[in-house]
Amino acid sequence: MPDFAYDRLRRFPDVEADNLQAYDATDLQLVERALALVEERGLSGPEIVVIGDEYGAITLALADTGLAGVRVHQDSATGRLALANNAQKLELTGFAAHEFDTDLVAGARLVLLQLPKALAELEEIADAVARWAAPDVTLVAGGRVKHMTLTQNEVLGRNFDTVQAQRSERKSRLIVATGPLPVAEEPPYPQRAEHPEFALTLVAHGGAFAANRIDIGTRVLLELFAAGGAPTAENVIDLGCGTGALAAYYALHHLDARVIATDRSAAAAASARETMIANGVADRVTVTHDDAGAELPDASADLILLNPPFHLGASVHTGAATRLFEASARLLRPGGELLTVFNSSLTYKPELTRLIGPTEQLHRTAKFTVTRSIKR
Repeated sequence: MPDFAYDRLRRFPDVEADNLQAYDATDLQLVERALALVEERGLSGPEIVVIGDEYGAITLALADTGLAGVRVHQDSATGRLALANNAQKLELTGFAAHEFDTDLVAGARLVLLQLPKALAELEEIADAVARWAAPDVTLVAGGRVKHMTLTQNEVLGRNFDTVQAQRSERKSRLIVATGPLPVAEEPPYPQRAEHPEFALTLVAHGGAFAANRIDIGTRVLLELFAAGGAPTAENVIDLGCGTGALAAYYALHHLDARVIATDRSAAAAASARETMIANGVADRVTVTHDDAGAELPDASADLILLNPPFHLGASVHTGAATRLFEASARLLRPGGELLTVFNSSLTYKPELTRLIGPTEQLHRTAKFTVTRSIKR
């Protein structure tokens, strides 16, 4: 297997810490298996698709061997920026970035996949490969053994004739799927659900957090809004919008507001766009796929709505929330408000006060707390 400078890869601009790195053993195994299949089957770069390459380790290792035209899809906006940064540093080119669509997998003969956490996302990917890739496609999916389940094999088995789990190595394992099966006339995603308690319709792709449900933290904030707790503002940002529940609800109840919903997940952004259409507010809500609102102007928001994550991949890490707090400080005008909902066990109030300004608790349940921070 050719040497590749994995240790030179960085996660930047994503959160960097001692317990977080830009590649893992699964990346190495996927590259090793891919190169073996390239030699065995005489595959060219354009016949290879990489999905879920977090920071570019798989894509760049393949490009380093001279394979050109490899198609790659990354859900995370920060991952896309990290891939671009790493490619520039290593002076590697020749790969082609795609959204998750027909062109990504059309005619592919080898698909390399870092297994997603959500079974729904895996189902959507497996259906797309079976639906649009070449009849002789091989799907090689990999993950850390501690995060893998037999249900993942079952999901793949619904779309492929043969699904074989490989022997684990370095605490990672590959699953090889071949023989795509006939698919339903329509793809299984996106899926929609009605939430009559808030008069909302949510639409979700497989990779969207909480799917087409309303997650507990968002529900707490929506209940506060329904009770009259939503301030009136002209320019509003739903930061880390997920499927867009907060943005859609606010737009429905504040007809003069200009709302931006933004998320670093491409699946979330695509879901939010569908949610806005389903609720009839697509003309008043702009949805963007962005790294913590990096492309939005400074001091452009009167109000920010935020339900921050406290996981980065499979690791518990509050760095993602801190990045969104810092983004909020940049995006809010002086006197603007940040409404944040977070797990009550997390001590965010001092950090919000330091980064944004005076912070007060508006509501608290056994699990979640809502605070208001006023930009200094």
